[in-house]
Amino acid sequence: MRILVTAGPTREYLDDVRFLSNASSGVMGFSVAEAAVQSGHEVSLVSGPVILPDPHGAGVVRVISAEEMARECFQRFTDCDAVVMTAAVCDYRPNKQTTGKLKKGPGSFKLELERTPDILEELGRRKAKQILVGFALEVQEPRRNAENKLARKNLDYIILNTPETFGSEIITCEIIGSEGTVRRFEKVTKQSLAHEIIKLIEKGHGGTS
Repeated sequence: MRILVTAGPTREYLDDVRFLSNASSGVMGFSVAEAAVQSGHEVSLVSGPVILPDPHGAGVVRVISAEEMARECFQRFTDCDAVVMTAAVCDYRPNKQTTGKLKKGPGSFKLELERTPDILEELGRRKAKQILVGFALEVQEPRRNAENKLARKNLDYIILNTPETFGSEIITCEIIGSEGTVRRFEKVTKQSLAHEIIKLIEKGHGGTS
């Protein structure tokens, strides 16, 4: 199978030195890419800025912004059999970027934001034969919000997790399927979860290639 994986955060720059981002380490996405390669699949990994070595055997593209990640994913999607979207893409970006460094002045500073591309939602619209797997990091009404995201974005599976997974090697999560099934994983390594995700994709695709 040809599997596209996204990983890490994006950075949305306010000026040449400041940016909006999050604490995603990229470990989950890199683990999925490694598990897919180990299972004999052809893997493309599109990663935001993280300090991790390229997984052996995967084709890796490094990006910075949500816009760049969207462009790389859309270019590759038609030829994919599956997408695992682990990246923590920033939902908003400054509506303009200042050249150089903004200097502080008196009083408050107002920052106006605009939406970034919703990559997974667009892939769900374009979906034909592909298996789509997304992640939902939720705090309020986690199950309800994850199930809504699963349906709204036309996903096959969604992995519901919490902010505690950022920067950790361990994850507690639920995998929710479009048919309503739920599997819970309690404090497993991200590497172990990655292999479970690949097994689900293989099953959905009708077996390994």
